[in-house]
Amino acid sequence: MNFRKFKKNAKALSPVIATIILIAVTVAVSVVVAAWMGGLTLGFMGNAESASITNVSFTSNTTVTVTVQNTGTNTVTIQSATIDGNAATLTPVTSANILKGATGSFTVTAASGTFASGAQYAFNLLTAKGHTLTYTATYSVSPSL
Repeated sequence: MNFRKFKKNAKALSPVIATIILIAVTVAVSVVVAAWMGGLTLGFMGNAESASITNVSFTSNTTVTVTVQNTGTNTVTIQSATIDGNAATLTPVTSANILKGATGSFTVTAASGTFASGAQYAFNLLTAKGHTLTYTATYSVSPSL
């Protein structure tokens, strides 16, 4: 009989207040999860480089001028160059750092050998974050060279 008396006097939350508390807890958890996911997204995407070689212009039978466009939101730093997998000398025309939205030019000189007329060459530039920018061009002798 004591149990019945206890149950009769027990006070409980009304369904309306219980619903409001559940909604508040759900919203709070949602905000925390959204902030955490936003931080992860910025961590993964915030360091992304988005640059590409837009043009390669042969200036001699050993040298080319490479133009790079940075379309990303971070500065891109070009560290080294290769021609068909062989190391090449990289000389920034202005700076090795290409600011966001800017274009940079580099002189790339073949370390050994000369370009052969009609041959196709793969030019690779390596960024400081380890990304490789690739461009393929065919060397043709013109009267001005």
